[in-house]
Amino acid sequence: MVYSVREEDMAVKVKEKIRVVLADDHAVVRKGIREFLEEEGDIQVVGEATNGKEAIEQVAELRPDVAVLDIRMPVITGIEATRRIKAQYPEVKVLVLTAYDDDPYIFALLKAGASGYILKTAGSSELVQAVRTVHRGELVLDPAVAQKVVAQLTTGRPAGAQEMVEALTDREIEVLRLVAKGLINKAVGRELSISDRTVQGHLANIFGKLGVGTRTEAVLMAVQQGWIVLEEARD
Repeated sequence: MVYSVREEDMAVKVKEKIRVVLADDHAVVRKGIREFLEEEGDIQVVGEATNGKEAIEQVAELRPDVAVLDIRMPVITGIEATRRIKAQYPEVKVLVLTAYDDDPYIFALLKAGASGYILKTAGSSELVQAVRTVHRGELVLDPAVAQKVVAQLTTGRPAGAQEMVEALTDREIEVLRLVAKGLINKAVGRELSISDRTVQGHLANIFGKLGVGTRTEAVLMAVQQGWIVLEEARD
């Protein structure tokens, strides 16, 4: 006996799939993640993006169920993309898939509205299950990330953190606020009437005090410590 499937039934079946927008700046990584997600049959990658700006545009156009984002992407970071997506399209769930488990990233993304934080070391089945979990409206955290979150909640400070992060000077805070707005060293120097070489010196001191290696990490650490706020940085 041969059973036929009406077009209407097929449309319903496709519609029931979890629709995903995938954002990562590495094409090979996107290809692998897409294959992992779609081989189960209940997930459909409807759009791909190479940076945070494209991810926001894809979400606006396609209105997926879940946006799977990396953190470090060109143009707009995964943190800012998450914040904007959740502000404009709160029904879209955001799952962070990244190689980074640094405390500032974790808490900045959870604060921005991410529903999940999974490391790229996770297996394909874990990734698929994470997409399903956030689609159901539940929170999912990689075990390593969950430990950090628990440590933060129980001790009031990140796992592995020093007893105290060395405080920044008023001038270093001024530099970091301008860096958080996206200004390059020369522009920061103009704002503060100092040379870009002096700005670089301040940044070196900031990196040393906070134990970070990039401007983004410095900004995130300063936000976590309460020295600057994101709203202030965007003004």
